[in-house]
Amino acid sequence: MRTFYSALWYLLLPFLFLRLWLRGRQAPAYRQRWTERMAWGYRPGTLKNSLWVHAVSVGETLAAAPLIERLLADHPGTPLLVTTTTPTGSERVKALFGERVTHVYCPWEVPGALSRFMKAFDPQLVVVLETELWPNLCAAVKRHGARLMLMNGRLSEKSYRGYSKLPRLVRPMMAQFDALAVQTPVEAERYVALGAWPERVHAIGSVKFDMTLDQALRDKAATLRTDMGARPVWIAASTHPGEDEPVLAAHQQVLASQPDALLVLVPRHPERFNDVASLIRQQGLSVARRSAAQSPAGVQVYLADTMGELLMLFGAADLAFVGGSLVPVGGHNLLEPAAWEKPVLTGPHLHNFTAISQLLDDAGGLSVVNNADELAATLLALFGDAERCRQQGQAAAAVVEANRGALEKGLLLISEQLTVNS
Repeated sequence: MRTFYSALWYLLLPFLFLRLWLRGRQAPAYRQRWTERMAWGYRPGTLKNSLWVHAVSVGETLAAAPLIERLLADHPGTPLLVTTTTPTGSERVKALFGERVTHVYCPWEVPGALSRFMKAFDPQLVVVLETELWPNLCAAVKRHGARLMLMNGRLSEKSYRGYSKLPRLVRPMMAQFDALAVQTPVEAERYVALGAWPERVHAIGSVKFDMTLDQALRDKAATLRTDMGARPVWIAASTHPGEDEPVLAAHQQVLASQPDALLVLVPRHPERFNDVASLIRQQGLSVARRSAAQSPAGVQVYLADTMGELLMLFGAADLAFVGGSLVPVGGHNLLEPAAWEKPVLTGPHLHNFTAISQLLDDAGGLSVVNNADELAATLLALFGDAERCRQQGQAAAAVVEANRGALEKGLLLISEQLTVNS
């Protein structure tokens, strides 16, 4: 089965390169470093006995940041390789860790590329994040003689059903994992049903609960809030195509009752920044762009068209709507605004964060809205009730505090895998 799977990847290569070129029209970084996608040009033995952490894009990289910091501190003599698949993820790795880690793109799921990659970076342990389940990558890791671990694993019911349809491909892959640190017992059962060894699966919670809000971050958020002025401020974070329109429509309704209200709009992907700026103006709303260092004072929409600042931006707002949820993307990290004690609003599409959203909802820290009208009504209700706003924010923050600890458990599992391989 994997032979057929690999053949498909080779057949797809021309289309994958074409896709990079087309995406590069809006995001030029996709046309750069393309040789890394095939692991061309690496020198064998570039690293020796490395620890390889694979994320995907910005969200996974930020979730893995506390883990990577601890690995750097706990294993100073071990070369640390961090890979992503997107330019935005690459930028976050460079900004957060600089020269302290080696960073390249993860190669495509092609056996030849993966073999070259293994010879170059010689991992002793590979830690993949969340749902990075790739049959050829897993096979290449084991063929190289390295240990393989899943960290912060999640698996929605939809994804589980999809994987279940390909047992001849998926079951051998799952059996190759030496350890799986997953978020919930339900997800642990799904991984076992797909072929993971039961004794290797550990439900430890989500490392996303273990984020920290240091004083420098708090000071930066407070400074931005001062610049915004004393007025109602809400943030719509990580929006996708099809969400900006209802978000702006909701803000128009908020402005009808709260004329001085400010929306901080944060599109998920940088190639959309200019289009969203044009959309805001088409709606007749005044806008300031953060990338241009324009002041948020006096405008109706503050377009946060920068990267790596979302956590800080949550701290400057009163209420937070998290995108990827009014459209069937599956949602994004609800815990970042919760950690700031902000009431959290979201759309109904939450299949990537089922357990976390349930915890927040049960605690009274989450409001689910289905459209622009419901979003506007919920915002106005919270803006008009300071006590309800405070209680909902505190309930959300309490969920974060009560579920910390997954990072330490995951680090212990990583240390055990390194010990086995030493």
